[in-house]
Amino acid sequence: MPKILHFADAHIDMANYGRHDPESGLPMRVMDFLKSLDTIVEAAITEKVDLVLFAGDAYKDRSPAPTFQREWGRRIMRLSRAGIPTLLLVGNHDLSPALGRAHALDNFATLEVPNVRVLDRPAFLGPEELGGLPLQVIALPWVSYSGLIAALGPQSIERSQAYEQLVDRLRELVNLWLEQRIDPKLPVILVAHCSVEGATYGGERTVMLGGDLVLPGSLVKDPRLDYVALGHIHKPQDLNKGHHPPVIYPGSIERVDFGEVDDEKYFVIAKVERGKTRVDWRKLKDTRPFVDRFVRLESDEAVTEQLRTALPSSEDLAGAIVRLVIEYPRDWETLIDEAALREYTAECFEFHLVRRPQSETRIRLPGDHAIGSLTPLELLDLYWRASHYDTDEINTLNKIASQVMQEAQEGI
Repeated sequence: MPKILHFADAHIDMANYGRHDPESGLPMRVMDFLKSLDTIVEAAITEKVDLVLFAGDAYKDRSPAPTFQREWGRRIMRLSRAGIPTLLLVGNHDLSPALGRAHALDNFATLEVPNVRVLDRPAFLGPEELGGLPLQVIALPWVSYSGLIAALGPQSIERSQAYEQLVDRLRELVNLWLEQRIDPKLPVILVAHCSVEGATYGGERTVMLGGDLVLPGSLVKDPRLDYVALGHIHKPQDLNKGHHPPVIYPGSIERVDFGEVDDEKYFVIAKVERGKTRVDWRKLKDTRPFVDRFVRLESDEAVTEQLRTALPSSEDLAGAIVRLVIEYPRDWETLIDEAALREYTAECFEFHLVRRPQSETRIRLPGDHAIGSLTPLELLDLYWRASHYDTDEINTLNKIASQVMQEAQEGI
């Protein structure tokens, strides 16, 4: 029964700004990501897993700084030296939008690093490609739009239609492999970097078909598969919970932004067996906490105290990345004591104060016109002018509004 470790969306240089560690010279936020990566690599070695699956997005983009390439490479080389077969799937952040350009993981393939295989195109891997491991892997890396157009050939079709055609081809390819290539006695893993219909983004947004590369749930929930290792969406989730196969996004290895404020971070160790897979979610401990608070001021009395009360204690804020969003009447601007708030949050790792002053907008109708006599576009134009938008902005906004209304009418 092969034991695999699955993680994704490392993005180790996503937050490469702010304070630096005086000893290593690395940004301290980058060190947060590397600490989680170290935990994952150590678990793979200590627990002697048979295979490591990385489901894409090692960096912020396809052009990481050499320092960050070095730090990522150090961790992958630990797996290589430990003799653990490691599959690195190319994600959208690793891939150049220009066709033919090198991607961020190309150096591992070019140097032919032992025990490390880079997957930058759809592939079927059997035991012979996995060092004799009794396992089969179907790999679906991210496909860029330029790569998609090149694959489909010169056609004049909309972007959404192109993605629909790609999904159809991927479905046919996966089904072909499942019907003709697999050994029915060995477990099958699908690893993909993509969105899947029904998955949930941070902030509880649900993935829908259309407009982007989104795989249908039926493709990944095929009972002929024994484990589905996904990357791309940062919220950890099992899209087929309680059923076979497990369809798992482990999520990002550190909180990337405030959309992930409430998400715990994980990697997964799974024992994969034909028709039966056991999944063990491993929580990444000591990740950097995020605190996000919103306050709408309803009273102009003791404003600073109101804002302090909205935040946790100064001890609980220590080391956290904190955002405080304040909505208030513009006339109360001077009542907000930012210096006092920054003193209260002095032990935070970062403190972001977001001010949202509100102005009362009074719209005067021209002449003796009544609201009912004006079209929606005319009312919008009045609103933009009352809100003191400049002429160019008003023209742009009116044009967009006109297009939206026209599309809405045509869809009825």
